[in-house]
Amino acid sequence: VQLQASGGGLVQPGGSLRLSCKASGINFSIYAIDWYRQIPGKQRELVARITSGGSTNYTDSVKGRFTISRDNAKRSVFLQMNSLKPEDTAVYFCHTYARSYDFWGRGTQVTVSS
Repeated sequence: VQLQASGGGLVQPGGSLRLSCKASGINFSIYAIDWYRQIPGKQRELVARITSGGSTNYTDSVKGRFTISRDNAKRSVFLQMNSLKPEDTAVYFCHTYARSYDFWGRGTQVTVSS
């Protein structure tokens, strides 16, 4: 199983980024996919989740600014991040729990700074 995250970068406060996570090696459509983020020295935080049926939930700090979506035909999950704030700066990871294991993507750096 591989999860490949991409789309991070440097953006000014108020800007937008779209992260992508492409999966291989699993029956993608039947699993929930999560986006986590981690700041150095802090615990990894669940940012957003999308279930196999398309239901979504978000941590409070990103509600109304971030949108998670999936395209099963492309085996991909996306995280549209708008109105970015400096406190969104982190490494973002995609994750799934499949076949009784946790699978993590490599992570993509998001830096929000002027």
